[in-house]
Amino acid sequence: MKYVKRILLLLLVVIAIVVYLNYSKLNIISGYASKYMASATYLAERDSSSIVNNDLKMPLVELAEVSLDSKNSSASASVYGLMNRKAIDRQGLGSVLVDSDYDENENYLQPKRDFNKIEKPYPFGHLEAKDTLLPEVNYDQLNKAIALAFSNPEVQKTRTVAVLHKGYLLGERYSEGFTKDTRVLGWSMTKSILATCYGVLEHQGKLKMDWPAPIPEWKNDDRSQITLNHLLRMQSGLEWEEDYSKISDVTRMLFLEDDMTVAQKEKEPVAKPTEIWNYSSGTTNLLSGILRQQFRSHQEYLDFPYQNLIDKIGMHSMILEADVKGNYVGSSYAWATTRDWARFGQLYLDKGVWNGKQVFDSSWVDYITEVTQDSDGTYGAHFWLNAEGIYPDVPRDLFSCNGFQGQHVFIIPSKELVVVRTGLAERPDFDVNGFLSEVIKSLE
Repeated sequence: MKYVKRILLLLLVVIAIVVYLNYSKLNIISGYASKYMASATYLAERDSSSIVNNDLKMPLVELAEVSLDSKNSSASASVYGLMNRKAIDRQGLGSVLVDSDYDENENYLQPKRDFNKIEKPYPFGHLEAKDTLLPEVNYDQLNKAIALAFSNPEVQKTRTVAVLHKGYLLGERYSEGFTKDTRVLGWSMTKSILATCYGVLEHQGKLKMDWPAPIPEWKNDDRSQITLNHLLRMQSGLEWEEDYSKISDVTRMLFLEDDMTVAQKEKEPVAKPTEIWNYSSGTTNLLSGILRQQFRSHQEYLDFPYQNLIDKIGMHSMILEADVKGNYVGSSYAWATTRDWARFGQLYLDKGVWNGKQVFDSSWVDYITEVTQDSDGTYGAHFWLNAEGIYPDVPRDLFSCNGFQGQHVFIIPSKELVVVRTGLAERPDFDVNGFLSEVIKSLE
């Protein structure tokens, strides 16, 4: 009995030390766990035990105890009973972290959607994909390449893969618990969706990338020189810390702020525009706030991405989550099926043309794939690049949407190829270069 008591005492001491060292992080930990649980349950319709045992099995996050209230479409989490956080699901806007002051009975606006089915085969419509055998494709090699992405599940943690070539679905595969109808969180792939809204507005003649950012607080200081282009290229020169391992600018914004468009706006410059490249989720959410300024009403802002991009190309599964103030969290929170993420890649492969209609100018693709200074050839304008061969065995014209834990939409124009891969691991655990090079071999 004494031995058991000593073990329990030691365990309590260990727990106390862990809590003491991480107490300031508990708000973030329980915030992350409750928010992710709510979204993955109510948007992705996934099994809660799978979410806990896989998605939330992360350092510190796994300390959270999570519960669901399906009647009220909410999830709650705490760490050893401390720092309880709650996230609720809102129709059309996804899940959001709330506090005790939030009125869950208050009416809120939601985007107006057009879910009309397009009578064409996937990816250009909602009919079944054509079962077409292209003569230039080695399907045995393709199947081998797709299988490679799932060959070591404990390390690679791949969940879904889809491959499009010349507008045809060549192959796809899903791990247990995922199907072609399962929404997947894109994390920072959402940045590319938000940026594309700017491409659409430019195409419509409503703004230009060299316009100064319309921030009244910046008019009388050095920040007045920051343009939309600087923001899209992460070249504003504003201070920002993008570190998810601690309490930083990005974790405070995502898990503590009601209005996520403000965090970057309030930062001071540490360099002049274009002098440094600094990746910032705060910048993207600032751009979401600027996007909202372009419309006369909140409803118009909520409708715009869907009416002019998402539903227009049939990405009906996509949900852009919003913060408490109704701003789209463009940095991180878009959910869509793997097939719909692939549609987005196809739109870029086709230079903005969808079923004969120009969604954005073809020159927009040139713009977002132009290398941004000081990014070492890895970044354009809210898209990632392979200009300097970070993937050495893959064509240099590759550009992509990338997200936390290895979410990817790869577009390779020279191969007329779109590849989507989602999962819970990224480089080096998931070998992007090896996977893509094997897919490309199937076309050679």
